Amino acid sequence: MIDMNSLTQLCERLGCRITPECPLSEYVTFRFGGPCRALISVNSAESAAELMRYMKENSVRYGILGRGSNVIAADEGFDGVILLFGSDFASISIDGTTIRCDAGALLASACVHAQQSGLSGMENLFGIPGTVGGALYMNAGAYGSEMKDIVVSAEYIDNDCNIRSISAEDMELSYRHSVFSGSGCVITSVTMKLTEGDPDTIKSAMNECMGKRSSKQPLDYPSAGSTFKRPEGSYASLLIEQCGLKGMSCGGAMVSEKHSGFVINKGYATCADVLELCSKVQDIVREKTGYKLELEPVILK
Repeated sequence: MIDMNSLTQLCERLGCRITPECPLSEYVTFRFGGPCRALISVNSAESAAELMRYMKENSVRYGILGRGSNVIAADEGFDGVILLFGSDFASISIDGTTIRCDAGALLASACVHAQQSGLSGMENLFGIPGTVGGALYMNAGAYGSEMKDIVVSAEYIDNDCNIRSISAEDMELSYRHSVFSGSGCVITSVTMKLTEGDPDTIKSAMNECMGKRSSKQPLDYPSAGSTFKRPEGSYASLLIEQCGLKGMSCGGAMVSEKHSGFVINKGYATCADVLELCSKVQDIVREKTGYKLELEPVILK
């Protein structure tokens, strides 16, 4: 049971915005999902730690959300509190060739800041639709680059609600995985080391990267990005296409005809539609090729 009065008072003291019965469809890029009991916009690492401590002490279920670009939100919503790491916690600072970002800063914004400061190393990450914290959590990457190539350290809140720091060497960064994955720990800031470069050259590389995305990916439809992880020895999109599954639909969810690695929302998809379609794709691919596809997005339920 959530005591909304005491939670609201805590948020007022911390200066954090709270929205009761907030529809998750407005906060995930798939554009579906029922309401959470309350959504709180985090404004600092200290506020996040205090809010997490409150949740644990009062047995309140909670979840973490950034931009919601790698999330499948349940139709019935989330019976608990969502801590939103968004625009209220999104500062970016640059010192020489080092860039430090609050967890809620958009990765694309960090890329632009780096480019404007003549810093190279983030070009291939431009266009990944998520926060810096979310990108580190899953070691996001594209076109041969990953977060592990540039991150040097991070701050996070541990399971005892203490703010701690960690070096890249201890993050266990691998394909779509980090030490934070499934740990319950929450990233609050990320520090990256870049190299000096020419702003115009960097901007051209970023534009080229975005051009590739626009030409190959179904960016005009809501989705959670790449739907399946890359299986060892092949590619999810290749396997799905080989099985003739492009355009396959369940309700409002469809395997993109532009890029078979994406399940898209045609405008009226539900969580149930997406999960049913993903399950069918997994079954057919496994039956026909022997490969077992794993979902890349996190299911928030």
